[in-house]
Amino acid sequence: MKTWLITGCSTGLGRSLAKAVLQKGDNVVVTARDTKKLEEFEKEFPRTALIVRLDVTDLPSVTEAVRVAKERFGGIDVLVNNAGYGYRAAVEEGNPEDTNRLFATNFWGPVNLIKAVLPDMRARKSGAVINVSSIAALRTAPGSGYYAASKCALEGMTEGLYLETAPLGIKVMIVEPGAFRTDFAGRSLTQSKTAIADYAGTAGTRRIENDKTHGAQPGDPDKGARLIIEAIEAEDAPLRLLLGSDAVRAADTVLESHKSEYDKWREFSRRSDF
Repeated sequence: MKTWLITGCSTGLGRSLAKAVLQKGDNVVVTARDTKKLEEFEKEFPRTALIVRLDVTDLPSVTEAVRVAKERFGGIDVLVNNAGYGYRAAVEEGNPEDTNRLFATNFWGPVNLIKAVLPDMRARKSGAVINVSSIAALRTAPGSGYYAASKCALEGMTEGLYLETAPLGIKVMIVEPGAFRTDFAGRSLTQSKTAIADYAGTAGTRRIENDKTHGAQPGDPDKGARLIIEAIEAEDAPLRLLLGSDAVRAADTVLESHKSEYDKWREFSRRSDF
């Protein structure tokens, strides 16, 4: 029996993942900023679910969550950094207070949790870290530059972590979901208060009041959760796991586009050598 610590379990993919892990018989430290939304987990799984309030932007909260998890279950085998949210703004419209909070949640929160669990994982020479990114890290839409940047930062750090910890017996995986039918494009989505008219035809089309995608996303969070479990438990677990047919299509398009552009400029690029 393994022990998982999953962030952002109040809704969406995190909630589905927590339930799927508990149903397979593992322990789960179920976390969110508002624990009232998690009460059903301890009622349904009183021995294997532990509800812990966790604000990933607050280091003492991170430290306490890991301490309580170790006290109850003895250690954390799998960390899932799922907590995060979207932010819409043209780059010029972005507010520093908003973007700093975005990076504190989507990037520095996972970093702090990883650093909190790694010492024990290194000592045991086992463990797994799953960081939930986004297809936006591969293909950025107008109005999502800051959000995509937070996920690009998460992926860059995670790839370094993968290379550093693989020799220590620790698995690391990046999950790149497409659009899932969660609250991500609804309650969880934020945007800049500033709207510059010149961006109405680009970033402006994706402002919350103009976005009609919520509730029509193709991804099923319950199915996605089960696939994450299956992938991380595979002997040849991937570094990057695309999740959703739309994510696969987007990745194919991006890879083809990048290769075409690189090939076109290949000889030009070589001219910078001594």
